[in-house]
Amino acid sequence: MLNAIWIGFFLAAFAGALFQFLVQGQADIFGLVMKAAFDSAKTGFEVALGLTGVMTLWLGVMKIGERAGLLDHLARGLSPLFSRLFPEVPRGHPALGSITMNMAANVMGLDNAATPMGIKAMRELQELNPDKETASNAQILFLVLNASSVTLLPVTIFTYRAQLGAADPTDVFIPILMATYCSTLAGFAFVAAVQRIRLDAVVLAWLGGLTLLVGGLAAYFASLPAERMAPQSSLISNFLLLAVVALFLVMATLRRVNAYEAFIEGAKEGFHIAVTIIPYLVAMLVAIGMLRASGVLPGFVDLMRMVVAGLGLDTAWLDALPTMLMKPLSGSGARGMMIETMQAYGADSFAGRLASVVQGSTETTFYVLAVYFGAVGIKRVRHAVAGGLIADLAGFTAAVFVAYLFFGAAI
Repeated sequence: MLNAIWIGFFLAAFAGALFQFLVQGQADIFGLVMKAAFDSAKTGFEVALGLTGVMTLWLGVMKIGERAGLLDHLARGLSPLFSRLFPEVPRGHPALGSITMNMAANVMGLDNAATPMGIKAMRELQELNPDKETASNAQILFLVLNASSVTLLPVTIFTYRAQLGAADPTDVFIPILMATYCSTLAGFAFVAAVQRIRLDAVVLAWLGGLTLLVGGLAAYFASLPAERMAPQSSLISNFLLLAVVALFLVMATLRRVNAYEAFIEGAKEGFHIAVTIIPYLVAMLVAIGMLRASGVLPGFVDLMRMVVAGLGLDTAWLDALPTMLMKPLSGSGARGMMIETMQAYGADSFAGRLASVVQGSTETTFYVLAVYFGAVGIKRVRHAVAGGLIADLAGFTAAVFVAYLFFGAAI
């Protein structure tokens, strides 16, 4: 599947460039596409290089927690749920603790912490995988949950909106929360159906509890004055992150674990993983960059506008379509599209707000897939791509509906 998608991106980019040259007479199109390829390769290397420091830091911290026994306690506490969601992972396996930490970091919007924890979890799941080149059920479910992860505190989106002059940068908080939760539920439902995960009382109780938690947090932040929402969310996120590090160090001290040596061991592992990711990341970003430079993405948006208008439907949401199209492919590309939309239409325009909600509704499916599966050498991804894209579609659809509900006229 991944091979077919990757080749399809290149062939579509070539076809788009050929059309621009033969039909529209754009003589420099091939140069622009190749420049995009080289720029994207450079970007892929720079992203992986920038990730190296973060990964060495967080895998070092994770190793301290593992040596102190905290991840084992976490895994045991969640074993009733995880034994049902990940039946092929033995109770008490270190992967369950890493999965827990990764999901917690995603929920708090701590992307820099979530990625190294997620890669660590994927590598531990790979140890249990009988076919090292084919994704296991546990790896697929974990990846889809990452690609659709609920983000309760999208502080970076608030920051961009504030920089671009939004009167109330946090007014998209509740819509983002609703959209991202829909994407997670859709992704989980698809994988659960394919893998025939049994939704017994324990699983349903956890889903109900998470729903109440999301609803409670939404109600709490909605009750705050606009000027306090972003600072409060940032405070909670960073406090929890620092508290986790302090807890790991205190427990390591109490259990007489050499925290420094544990950190160095984990940091070395992080450096090795970051280097391993580079080829996979460059391969995906180059294909995406060429697709964008060839005019295929802008052309698709124009075509969709004609189709939607022909059906007699409102086309206002299509101004955020470039962000939707880019989001599964490239996180930085989608961020650029969101900023470009806010600059073109205004941060407080319907399009600007919708682009912000779309940006926060899901993760970057193909980036997550390239990084996580690339870190362990997975080549056959099975239904992982379908699960991630279904989650994306659900998140984008929910984003459009809630944006109209909060900021626009009736559909």
